[in-house]
Amino acid sequence: MTSTDVDTDARSVPDRTRWLALAIVMTAAFMDLVDVTIVNIAIPSIERDAGASFSQIQWITAGYALAFAAGLITGGRLGDIHGRKRLFLFGVAGFTLASALCGFAANPGMLVASRILQGGMAAMMVPQVLSIVHATFPAHERGKVFGLFGAIVGLGAVSGPLLGALLTEWNLFGLEWRPIFLINLPVGIAALLLGRRYISESKAPHALKLDLVGVALVTLGLLMLLYPLTRGRELGWPLWGYLSMAGSLVVFGVLVAYERRKAARDGSPLIEPSLFKVKSFAAGIAVQTVFGVALGVFFLVWTLYMQIGLGWTPLHAGLTGVPFSIAVSVAAGLSVQKLVPRFGRKVLQAGALVMGVGVLLYVWESDRYGLAIASWQMALPLVVMGLGMGLIVAPLTDAVLSQVPREHAGSASGLINTVQQMGNALGLGLVSVVFFGVIGDRLTHAQVGPAFAHAFRHALLWVAAVMAVMFLLMWALPKRPAQHLEGGDGADEPLPAPEAEPELVH
Repeated sequence: MTSTDVDTDARSVPDRTRWLALAIVMTAAFMDLVDVTIVNIAIPSIERDAGASFSQIQWITAGYALAFAAGLITGGRLGDIHGRKRLFLFGVAGFTLASALCGFAANPGMLVASRILQGGMAAMMVPQVLSIVHATFPAHERGKVFGLFGAIVGLGAVSGPLLGALLTEWNLFGLEWRPIFLINLPVGIAALLLGRRYISESKAPHALKLDLVGVALVTLGLLMLLYPLTRGRELGWPLWGYLSMAGSLVVFGVLVAYERRKAARDGSPLIEPSLFKVKSFAAGIAVQTVFGVALGVFFLVWTLYMQIGLGWTPLHAGLTGVPFSIAVSVAAGLSVQKLVPRFGRKVLQAGALVMGVGVLLYVWESDRYGLAIASWQMALPLVVMGLGMGLIVAPLTDAVLSQVPREHAGSASGLINTVQQMGNALGLGLVSVVFFGVIGDRLTHAQVGPAFAHAFRHALLWVAAVMAVMFLLMWALPKRPAQHLEGGDGADEPLPAPEAEPELVH
């Protein structure tokens, strides 16, 4: 396929090629999702084998999230300018190389640096996934596509812990945890070879320039907010950390003012201000951020609770999560294809309530059974939580992007991923407060289990509170995504003028 100066018309791409391209970009998204969950399950093994400190372990996860969040909007805009296929292939190549560097890391410092590089390359790759889908598929097919995307999210959630557990316990060739990164190499090479052939190139229809000042402001603001959160507990919550987080709000304020002037001057802002005039996009961004916080807290404390608090093996912990991931996959597919077209926003709100109930049920069961709790006793709360998450994860993306015009698809999808990753990193930072803040500094071996179990329940109460906030924010979402309205194909319509406050749904 050759690059074009205009956005790809979904109707001009042969049906077979469209679905092959979808399989390729979904495989890359799956690789990224697995990489996040696979590392969590292997943390105790990395700590033991590589001699990594708690600070280094935190940076192996948080460094990836920081680089990912800081680069996503830029990655999305670069795809709009230089071609989404080109940036996707560049990101896949870089991600594969960084995975090799992680796998062959000689020490914890090299592993942290390689993870940061991996996060930066993922930031080039991941925004193009939604952009390519948005530019390649007409609106009436996107519901099915996002349903598949939700199923992939669930599959990634179940495959990551299981694959990580198996690869760690098998200790292939005496490599301990290293195969969890090296497994990306054949997947990445296959995605590169097939992507070159089957993915159609698409760009923004009007010539855009990269907003370097916007890039600098976004990166600075995110680092000022997230760096103190990830290192705060380790450094004793110094004053400069609080000043940095407060200063990030000033930087974001400057960013908003600058982007408005940039849009008026030459029409090439990094973040398109008119996107926020679309109610579905603005409300969805807020919900995505809060959702990211809940997931950031839950998945890390869950891993620590099972493997350190309960003393389970990685395989035991990975198998315990299977009911959760199956429930996410099933509910994600049903929500987009069957439920949202009929019930609209109520499906998302039901998901938030159901997930919150599952979290509270988990708190109750953990308290009732204590350290003797078994995997089968966790199955009920995990299935309830998974069903709730599945009702949210796929239709939320659909709702946020439903009114975004194709020329801003890269910027919009980059922003969606950025705020979710920012929420995730905020959640990881909050783990220092809501989980480790409850655990004493010096524990005997006998005290570790009860202390981690208590901290797990405490953290889950915070997750339940976040889900309640998310439920309230969902009232601002449109009652039904625009593409489900009769005769509506909002993705092809221009955005409203800046002075007009759109009413998308009545």
